[in-house]
Amino acid sequence: MNIKLDTIIFYVKDVKKLQNFYVKNFNLKTIEEDEIWVLLNAGSINIGLHKIGDQYLEKVNLYQEFDNNTKIVFEIDLDIETARDELISRNVEMREIKTFENYNYWLCDGIDPEGNVFQLKAKKK
Repeated sequence: MNIKLDTIIFYVKDVKKLQNFYVKNFNLKTIEEDEIWVLLNAGSINIGLHKIGDQYLEKVNLYQEFDNNTKIVFEIDLDIETARDELISRNVEMREIKTFENYNYWLCDGIDPEGNVFQLKAKKK
């Protein structure tokens, strides 16, 4: 059996808000869309945003952020400091730039409007 990862789906409170965030800040393309679902193309993989079902949404504060164990990593071809500064200028919460010993990339985490963590990854020059 040959497999390839096609799509990662996030269950979210506000599909439109997150769609706008990822399209505006990462230039992702919308390839499917309706009132409870959006599919964004992120290169070799798609990111699905699916509205949390009403039976679960009733138990969640609309403005609550979630802790989760998932991180989206975007490899960029731009200087990581420039990319970080641009996102900060758009009021995106960004953490400090970091790297690890013997690792050829700079990394910088950020947080989307619902508390999901994403990471910018840029090759060291």
